[in-house]
Amino acid sequence: MLIATWNVNSVKVRLPQLSVWLKKAEPDVVCLQEIKCETGNFPFDEIGELGYEAAAYGQKTYNGVAILSKLPIENIVEGFPGEEGQSRLIEATINGITVLSCYAPNGQAIGSDKFAYKLRFYEALRRHLDGLGHSTMPLVIAGDFNIAPDERDVFDVKKCAGDIGFHPDEHRALKRFTDWGLVDSFRLHEKGAGHFSWWDYRTGYDNNQGMRIDQVWISKGLEKQCTGARIDIGPRKLEKPSDHTPVLCELDA
Repeated sequence: MLIATWNVNSVKVRLPQLSVWLKKAEPDVVCLQEIKCETGNFPFDEIGELGYEAAAYGQKTYNGVAILSKLPIENIVEGFPGEEGQSRLIEATINGITVLSCYAPNGQAIGSDKFAYKLRFYEALRRHLDGLGHSTMPLVIAGDFNIAPDERDVFDVKKCAGDIGFHPDEHRALKRFTDWGLVDSFRLHEKGAGHFSWWDYRTGYDNNQGMRIDQVWISKGLEKQCTGARIDIGPRKLEKPSDHTPVLCELDA
């Protein structure tokens, strides 16, 4: 079971790239973020023609999340209280696994109201996980978390230290995942530095000044079934790309 996450930065703009990538990579489940459209305007028909069911939870212009699946999507839940009126989380059951697609707030600037919201979001997300169960359950939460977990996940530790995406308060917030019993699937299979999922449009992909802020987290109950994980940099090289690229996790489930 191949599960992917991708912040497409507008599903309408990126639909051609998404279509090509789905045909090439053939993931079973895809969590999308920043679809940037209201639910009713999501391209359900086009996605269906590619062999996927879709569940979307959007809002006009900003945010929005979706789950695509070749397998039946059941028990769809849109949102949770920590969003505070934004569309940032959708969950469903697929093949007996609870799958959540998450788009965490960016935070904008340290000390700002938006940064405070980001930290509240993570606290609320942990409470939501507590309500779902415990780490022995089969659960995947995948998305753009807007936090690089450690020094290996940023292009320059000194430049990034204390800034958005690599601040101690954010690392404490992300630790709420590991405390619950979530595992960063990528680090089960790749220990090295310099593997990124996002590159700022302003600095460009070619300079490799990126961060690994997109992740597929799996519960301890799925850890032994994780047979592979990788970042697919191909879509970031395409014309008019998203600033993010897909991250994949393979489960023997």
